[in-house]
Amino acid sequence: MTLEAIKELIITQLEQQTESILKQWSTHQGTSTNYFYIDNLLPVALVDEIYMAFPKEGDGFHKRKSFREQKSTFAALANSSAILSDITKAFQLPEVVEKISSLVGMKALEGDPTLYAGGLSMMFKNDFLNPHIDNSHDGNRKRYRRLNLLYYVTPEWMLENGGNFELWDAKVTVPETIIAQFNRLVVMETNNKSWHSVSPVIADNARCCVSNYYFSEISPNGLEYFHVTSFTGRPGEKWKRTVGVVDNFLRNNVAKALKTGRGKGLINKE
Repeated sequence: MTLEAIKELIITQLEQQTESILKQWSTHQGTSTNYFYIDNLLPVALVDEIYMAFPKEGDGFHKRKSFREQKSTFAALANSSAILSDITKAFQLPEVVEKISSLVGMKALEGDPTLYAGGLSMMFKNDFLNPHIDNSHDGNRKRYRRLNLLYYVTPEWMLENGGNFELWDAKVTVPETIIAQFNRLVVMETNNKSWHSVSPVIADNARCCVSNYYFSEISPNGLEYFHVTSFTGRPGEKWKRTVGVVDNFLRNNVAKALKTGRGKGLINKE
């Protein structure tokens, strides 16, 4: 299937599920973060092909492992299969960006072909992503991060498998869980209060995801700000919450002073 055909399928599903999207975006509970998800985004046979193209052991992926997170990521589309490249690029096409922008009422959104902090993601047994707010900007610090798009492709993924997406309340005490269900697209707003995470993976097989971000020169709250990806612990993880405050402060100040940022060498260079 061509990239153009994948684009048309995505736009068609967005149009058909507009009513549900608008309702979810405006009436969510348990979190102040706006979001929506839609199921059955693409034909099953195509999604199976996408899933099978992921390397089952995560070969070639960059492994992150710390008290903050444990996962594997990949953004070099030139070194991936055609189908993985196409499904990732499809969400970056102007028509798709414009369609999603109009649905959520955000103006002047732009894609990010470099896939800074985006691309392909694999999480294996015991992998996790602690509650965090995303880096505020793109790799060049010119645009604010506004939307996070997560497309899940692992067949028969259930709540009991772990590795599910979580959106938190302001105090990061209670999560709203969205299952990383096969053929499900989740779109969430990203700002300096949008705490989210991924629960630890319990299943033996990998949770595979295609991740994209949209940016704009317009700040989400109309004010200028900057922060690195900032982590805290889960409820009950008091030491991670304490260490997180110090860790976030130090990394934020180093990033501001040196204009550095993790992951800048892992972007897509096509």
